[in-house]
Amino acid sequence: MWHELFLIPFLTGLVLAVLLPLLGCYLRLRDEWLAALAYSHVAAAGALLALVAALPPALGGLGAATVVGAGKRFFARRLAGGASYALLLLGGWAVAVLVAANQPSAERLGHALFDGQLYFADSLQLWLVSLFAGVALLVLRLLSQHLLLAHLYPDFFRVRGLQAWPIQSGFDVLAALALALATMSLGVMGAFALVFIPPWLAFRRAANWRKGLLLAVLIGVLAYVAAFLGALVLDQPFGPMLALVLITVGLVIA
Repeated sequence: MWHELFLIPFLTGLVLAVLLPLLGCYLRLRDEWLAALAYSHVAAAGALLALVAALPPALGGLGAATVVGAGKRFFARRLAGGASYALLLLGGWAVAVLVAANQPSAERLGHALFDGQLYFADSLQLWLVSLFAGVALLVLRLLSQHLLLAHLYPDFFRVRGLQAWPIQSGFDVLAALALALATMSLGVMGAFALVFIPPWLAFRRAANWRKGLLLAVLIGVLAYVAAFLGALVLDQPFGPMLALVLITVGLVIA
């Protein structure tokens, strides 16, 4: 476990296991948890398109996520009921599957993005994820109060003559970038599992918002550690192990 071959992937995923449940709490607060799955699929499609265009896949994934996060408000205003997230999810999935099916060079990366490639994380990826997580936590700290006010007291900004959309759009871009980075290592479903299940359980059990955030992070980290060790011992892929551990924890707690 302490060998560099496994330690760097473990630390990379551990950082994401702290960040994703926190972001997931705000997505669930805004009833936008489906957006996390849409961001992951769009990032996977962007990474595959970048690979075909002889560009770094990470650049394509992050670029596609940024565009979608910045433009989410435009589509959400015109497609109510979460339809915009469903369309983005289906579009990202369709593009990713078609690119992987028609480009042999993209087929292996396509499987890795959907199944997860955490074991192949290197020191550069660890530094990138750690640096982004540090910035994201700081930005989330600054935006937190305004995000809560925008959801619970939407007239607050209107009465004070302020605009809420820059704060909301900033969070959308932050969440999209985080899901794109997570998709590159944990895979589409592994990242979604950490965004969805820990906040879902925290919202059912926590007494207040702050305790909910702590509980979500605790569940995410413990489930991640158990899944990583279980995957190593049983010689299994990490993504499905993480999903099964979180599902089991979810059924027990819920």
